[in-house]
Amino acid sequence: MDTEKKPLEVVPAVDLTRYVGRWYEIARLPMRFEEDCDSDITATYTLRADGQIHVANACRKASGDLKRSEGTARLADKSEPNSKLQVTFLPPFLQKLPFVWADYWIIELDADYRWAAVGEPNRKFLWILARTPELDKADYQGILERTIRQGYDLSDLIVTPHTCNAPNL
Repeated sequence: MDTEKKPLEVVPAVDLTRYVGRWYEIARLPMRFEEDCDSDITATYTLRADGQIHVANACRKASGDLKRSEGTARLADKSEPNSKLQVTFLPPFLQKLPFVWADYWIIELDADYRWAAVGEPNRKFLWILARTPELDKADYQGILERTIRQGYDLSDLIVTPHTCNAPNL
């Protein structure tokens, strides 16, 4: 079976209370929503009382202006591992529509929740995240090697620069 045809493997379970908090984007595959983001990309997750997760993304544009977006994450399917989430950035009144939710699958996660890799089944999108603006080179290299083994093409991988001006949310 071709690597790209195998189902994308996710971590077996995630302690969402440990997963929430601020993450720094270390690298990503190109995507339309981040094409004007130049540096200092962060994602901050907060557990909501209803069990869903509030998502607050921020980045700095080349102009220096701050760009923010807020959304919601939820379990993709209660019968699947809780590492398979879905996310939307549309307003609550549109969230009842099934096609507004995008897959957010946690495919790598450090035992101490210091770094993670997030993808989706078609392998078009990938984010490498860390709790700090820099990731240990050995950890980073290991993530890259394992995502390639999962069928990702990383030839267009973008490394995210971080300055001391990370956005506060």
